[in-house]
Amino acid sequence: MLNPADDRLIAALPEGVVRPLEPRHLDEPRGYFAGQGGLLAAPRNVEEVAAVVRACAEARVAILPRGGGTGLVAGSVMPEGPAPLVLSLERMTAIRDVWADEDALVAEAGATLQQVQEAAAAAGRQFPLSLASQGTAQIGGVLAANAGGTGVLRWGNARALCLGIEAVMPDGKILRDLKRLRKDNTGYSLRDLMIGAEGTLGIITAATLKLAPRPAAVATAMLEVPDPAAALQLLSLAQAMMAGCVTTFELISGQGLAFVAETLPEIRQPLPGAAWSVLLELSLPQGIDPDTAVEDLLGRAMEEGLVTDGAIAQSGQQAAEFWNLREHLPEANRRIGAISSHDISLPLSEIPRFIADAGAMIAGMGDMRINCFGHLGDGNLHYNVFPGAGRSRADYADLRFRLPEAVYQMVVERGGSFSAEHGVGRLKVADLERWGDPVKLSAMRAIKAALDPHGIMNPGAVLGLG
Repeated sequence: MLNPADDRLIAALPEGVVRPLEPRHLDEPRGYFAGQGGLLAAPRNVEEVAAVVRACAEARVAILPRGGGTGLVAGSVMPEGPAPLVLSLERMTAIRDVWADEDALVAEAGATLQQVQEAAAAAGRQFPLSLASQGTAQIGGVLAANAGGTGVLRWGNARALCLGIEAVMPDGKILRDLKRLRKDNTGYSLRDLMIGAEGTLGIITAATLKLAPRPAAVATAMLEVPDPAAALQLLSLAQAMMAGCVTTFELISGQGLAFVAETLPEIRQPLPGAAWSVLLELSLPQGIDPDTAVEDLLGRAMEEGLVTDGAIAQSGQQAAEFWNLREHLPEANRRIGAISSHDISLPLSEIPRFIADAGAMIAGMGDMRINCFGHLGDGNLHYNVFPGAGRSRADYADLRFRLPEAVYQMVVERGGSFSAEHGVGRLKVADLERWGDPVKLSAMRAIKAALDPHGIMNPGAVLGLG
């Protein structure tokens, strides 16, 4: 490969595209990998993206697509190999079109999730995908990682909220498929292929996104439950009583609350000391009183022994405080320092048994603490293991690789996935090789080879460098 700082490559790029490469373009939130880059290109439109990709394809220079840099599996940093050209979408932020009556809008890839939400709200609609990093996460990266968030139970993940895409393929040709159709059975879905590919098959430059009506009212509550099995029964009850209105159902463990109390004591906790609790949110149409709806549900759940205590938000401020607690669970984890972190998904009925069995297994491996929390409604758990009280991660060096292997073995045996919402990136390449279906992996490699024969698109991500 040529050095991406080579004068011939720079001369082939559109004028004004090359910009200074800053440290923020080479970092990732967890600090597991130190990124590298030989050159930064920040195109202003899809034609300039195409010109950059064509130049890199001719020079056989690797391209590292860069969104908001909020991914947690090192998909947007390249620590090894020849220094790549970092291609940032940060200048492509336009909301091109909004069709409120059709519940659709077109956003460029560099627009943040929050900007899309604000554009939808200005049109009297909502874009219901929500992430803690929404002020920084860009739509192109959200789609490339097929991000989920807290509303997947009701709205699905990013793929379910995308109608069409515009993308630049590895040869520099532009895929123009920004349709806003709900039905289009015309062969292979390249849109769905590009979503979740983490920039290894091309660069998403714009997308047509689904909007939804805004709810007339939102009811938010934190409910204490006896155990995860009761939480699942509560979810089933809520779905039956409020069909279509349950938008969030988050499981929170007592260990997570303890970590927040220890590291972030200023965070208000409505149910301090609860062994297990649920953050529930209902998005209600006109004609349903939110207070009555949640009180009826709470009363029924307490009658059936599914809830032992509860706090119902009486204002938007109180609801924000509930969410503030939930969104600070990862920060508390970071401050404690995990031995091993796992982003997993399981069939709902398998979750209680998994939590019990995995807890017993880890207890047999040593003195450790487990913070299990996450999006219970869609089966996604963040299952994180920490040192025992008063101990450090260094005391568990021998478990660094054994823990993930043991946890993922349990997950896969129960029909689950070792990567629920964060993707594969570079962090989980070996896990995909270990746990992925061989036929699926073979098909993925064939697709990669067909679309990107020179291997320039985000090399090392998802399928590794082999």
